[in-house]
Amino acid sequence: MRQSVDFRSGLLVGIAGASAVLLGAFGAHALRGVLDARGLELWHTAVSYQMWHALALATTAGLGRGRSRRLAMAAFAVGIVLFSGSLYALALGASRWVGIITPFGGLAFVAGWLALGWTLCTRRE
Repeated sequence: MRQSVDFRSGLLVGIAGASAVLLGAFGAHALRGVLDARGLELWHTAVSYQMWHALALATTAGLGRGRSRRLAMAAFAVGIVLFSGSLYALALGASRWVGIITPFGGLAFVAGWLALGWTLCTRRE
């Protein structure tokens, strides 16, 4: 039996994945001569984490309905915004205090993975 993905989940997955590709290309081409090595490293890390978690969102979106599934998706989305977003900002020269946000994004990623694991453990066919 095929599970359908609700519109909002599909939209979130599409935006997360597409923006990771676009931001990766932007960093590789437009920012190459602008950012120093540290800035490019931060940018690359942000894109990598965003893409991996866009894929996690896609996996989670296909798991039907449920509270833990919604929690996982929300946590992955918040993680992308806080973790990757703060690294993008730092790479572009934001104040160092922005780095305080990054670990909260990491914690959101951890929460998302735990919620995804719970979803898989409690899933009924």
